[in-house]
Amino acid sequence: MKILARLSTLLTALLLSAAALAATPEDRLAEVYASVEANRLDEALGRIDALLHDYPNFRLAHLVRGDLLLARARPLETFGNVVKTVPQEKIEGLRAEALARLRGKRERPADDDAPRTVLQLNASQKHVLLIDSRRSRLYVFANEDGRARYVADYYVTLGKNGIDKTREGDQKTPVGVYHVTANLPRSKLTDFYGAGAFPINYPNEWDRRRGRNGHGIWLHGVPSDVYSRAPRASDGCIVLANADLQSVAPMLQVGLTPVIIADEIEWSDARSVEAERRSLAAAIEQWRADWQSRDTERYLAHYSKRFSSDKQDYAAWAAHKRGVNAGKRWIEVGVADVAMFRYPREGDFVMVTFEQAYRSDSLKNTMQKRQYWIREDGAWKIVYEGAA
Repeated sequence: MKILARLSTLLTALLLSAAALAATPEDRLAEVYASVEANRLDEALGRIDALLHDYPNFRLAHLVRGDLLLARARPLETFGNVVKTVPQEKIEGLRAEALARLRGKRERPADDDAPRTVLQLNASQKHVLLIDSRRSRLYVFANEDGRARYVADYYVTLGKNGIDKTREGDQKTPVGVYHVTANLPRSKLTDFYGAGAFPINYPNEWDRRRGRNGHGIWLHGVPSDVYSRAPRASDGCIVLANADLQSVAPMLQVGLTPVIIADEIEWSDARSVEAERRSLAAAIEQWRADWQSRDTERYLAHYSKRFSSDKQDYAAWAAHKRGVNAGKRWIEVGVADVAMFRYPREGDFVMVTFEQAYRSDSLKNTMQKRQYWIREDGAWKIVYEGAA
């Protein structure tokens, strides 16, 4: 019986060890919080010691451990009050990280939640990244028949001065719809960028139209001597723990993976998202059909009076199209691989990208096209159009 008891104890220890190995550091930190809430301080201390054994550079975990040790002697006045020699700014950063991580774990989307910003992914886009600034959280969604299915989420660091980047050097993270443009391996970077980097295409065409500038917004890791950074600590980049970046990296496709950065991800249900998608898809199809019909005025009715394309405003665009269509005997227009993303902060405003196949009696070409559609007086209109 004693042998069986020892085997049972050993098996339990092995199972706990296996669970610790399988859980992420953030999961394990959440277990520490749960032990504290249940007033099991010895258990919490054991968990935090095990976490620090595996991740000795996790500064937030060190702060939690200090609080747990102090709690044995007297009640805690506030989180992180044990360290008097560390600058208050760093303590505040760790406090903010603790709250962001806890909130991220507790406010995960429900199974039937759908991100309202993702109306449609094209067949080539395997995943989409959504970044919720308020929660300091990056959500990964997979493409399931064009719709977004939740996969995972991670804590992230954003710009020191928040979001809504407008100019070079403002230390803000941009708000908008972007995509990954390159994969920079660790071997080509300094240690500052950690496990690697994935630049995004800020400023995009909509940023440039609004006079926004700057460059060098990357998704990247952290230096080898830290596990993570405070929620607001970058110069505008999106920063993950190295282990988290390594988890996300295989899902990123250069030139394809959308990266959507918002104040807060707006959740809806799949039926409502599908209704919005169908509404815009119908407008795009009518635009295509009217262009193909060579009824120029009907075609131009799809464009907002605020429209611009490169350096042409609506009047110049309309005059150009009237001249081109007048010389055509026939036109065929094909639209395929459509992706639609509602733009953050802009209301009924959607970025649309697709493959356009154009044929006429004098021209044949295929291109990637990008349009921005806005709802005006209940009808969808195009405010920007150009090559993607």
